[in-house]
Amino acid sequence: MCLPLLALTPAHAADDPAAVLNDIRASGVLRVPVMIGEEPGYIKDRSTGAWSGYYMVFLQSIADDLGVKLQPVETSWGNLAADFQAHKIDVAIGVNPNPQRALVVDYLSVPIFSDAWAILTPKGAHETSWAALNNPAKRIVVQTGSTMQIVAHALLPDAQVTSVADRPTALLELQSGRADGVLLSILDALDVHARGVGDVSLPRPILLNPATLCVARQPGNAGLLNFLTTWVEQERSLGLAQSTLAHGWTSRGIDLSVLPPDFTF
Repeated sequence: MCLPLLALTPAHAADDPAAVLNDIRASGVLRVPVMIGEEPGYIKDRSTGAWSGYYMVFLQSIADDLGVKLQPVETSWGNLAADFQAHKIDVAIGVNPNPQRALVVDYLSVPIFSDAWAILTPKGAHETSWAALNNPAKRIVVQTGSTMQIVAHALLPDAQVTSVADRPTALLELQSGRADGVLLSILDALDVHARGVGDVSLPRPILLNPATLCVARQPGNAGLLNFLTTWVEQERSLGLAQSTLAHGWTSRGIDLSVLPPDFTF
């Protein structure tokens, strides 16, 4: 006896590597996480609510190639895995490889760019090495649920590591004198410094920090992963990624002179 076609549909959908990609295109929207206080990647216009920044430029390019509209979903790095599990978002960009998060999401194997881990310190206080920071007297602030939290606990087990909800809270800890440093990516730290807060140190050894994309782990997402990987490879090979990043940094007045001459993104 033949089974009704509808009874077979879920199984066929699960076996279709393009199922998730097709669902996004059929919905007409690409839902992406955006974060307050994460300039210059995510910049929110307080008066209009519109989002800009180089991550938004990248995400708009992805949405355009898919033929869908971009739909920002305001969240935090700490909530990212839960947002994927709750099917609130489709694609996240600017994420760092994180084994705990990798239990529920699939990462691209190629980064859109790489930067390095840095320390934002009070004015005039520079740090030359991670070993010097690994001191019980040092108070280091990180963001909850972020890769920087893993880095801090791995490299600075003897320091006083404090986790806070977001970057603005971390900067308040520094500005109020309750912290000796905030662990950030070098590009984020330079942006904060350009806004007049703290000084930037790039401790040795330099720890590279790949920024990539991830999607929810679910049946049928292979086609979406392939599409995003191809998009990243084209962005990098044609110089489009580098151009977008350079414009994003220079438009914010970011001084990249602190970086070693041979450092590449």
